[in-house]
Amino acid sequence: MLVREFELKLKDGRTASVRSPREEDAAGLLDYLYVTACETEFLMRYPEECGKYTLEGERAFIERVNGSDCEAAALCLVDGKITGLANIMWSRSIKTKHRASVGIALVREFWGLGIGAALMEELIRIARENEDLLQIELDFIEGNARARALYEKLGFRIVGVKPNAIRLKDGTLLNEYSMIREIKR
Repeated sequence: MLVREFELKLKDGRTASVRSPREEDAAGLLDYLYVTACETEFLMRYPEECGKYTLEGERAFIERVNGSDCEAAALCLVDGKITGLANIMWSRSIKTKHRASVGIALVREFWGLGIGAALMEELIRIARENEDLLQIELDFIEGNARARALYEKLGFRIVGVKPNAIRLKDGTLLNEYSMIREIKR
């Protein structure tokens, strides 16, 4: 599913553009995946795990997500550089088609500029357009206070915890929290 294109005025005065990923973004997405994995422990990948991503795989992802009727991705660019990506997906299954799952990651240099909120608001807008969807779900890792604050500001609430769900390389175990936001139309 294609997302609408729009421009966003960042808190530092720059302008960002938000749109669906395009085939020419595949190489930039590979860089983005690696960079974001290097910058935080709060993603589900380490940098050394990024070798599994390929240009062909990113091109397939772009084609799949843009052609889907149950998935969308919103890509943010500043000065031609990929700075963030957010995605939403839901099932066609009768029992679960009322639930959408979202994920988001930003390049650290662009944290705190309004990109995360804008991308999440776009996903919420997409969810509202689907009459089957009643709730949006996401998970975040213990200690990610910035993400939690954003999600709570956007109306998400914690509904569960998976104890010791994440194990860092140094052996530290972290909880993973599940959040839900009901969709109001």
